[in-house]
Amino acid sequence: MGFLDSVSELCDWPHFHSHKKIKKKQLQTVEIKVKMDCEGCEKRVKKSVEGMKGVTQVKVEPKQSKLTVIGYVDADKVLERVRHRTGKKVEFWPYVPYDVVPHPYAPGAYDKKAPPGYVRNVFQDPQAGELARASSFEVKYTTAFSDENPNACVIM
Repeated sequence: MGFLDSVSELCDWPHFHSHKKIKKKQLQTVEIKVKMDCEGCEKRVKKSVEGMKGVTQVKVEPKQSKLTVIGYVDADKVLERVRHRTGKKVEFWPYVPYDVVPHPYAPGAYDKKAPPGYVRNVFQDPQAGELARASSFEVKYTTAFSDENPNACVIM
């Protein structure tokens, strides 16, 4: 609380008890996956959130099917607004850069539909990609008997 806020509360002392604290929204980045086939779809998706209260920046990447909204907004409200205004299937951006995931090509993390350089976010979904989240200790024991490991145990 700053000095000016303190002074303004003192000046408004008769109404002090009826004064409500307004919780300010945090600046956040909302990334949404929405399929865009043409320039018309791109414009419609962009227009669906441009007029929304609190939005400061909108970025559309049609080749990645990605919409990025920056502003003082609620992520769920942005998602619902895009779904309602465009009539398209939308979801939060399910991908992360492949270098963030310990084992990006393990089942559950690798996705053929992902843009280049991205894999599924296995940290959000506990069911998908247990091997993708595996520690080096677990990988060491799972690859001990692998045919691709030149130092694997050989049973004759």
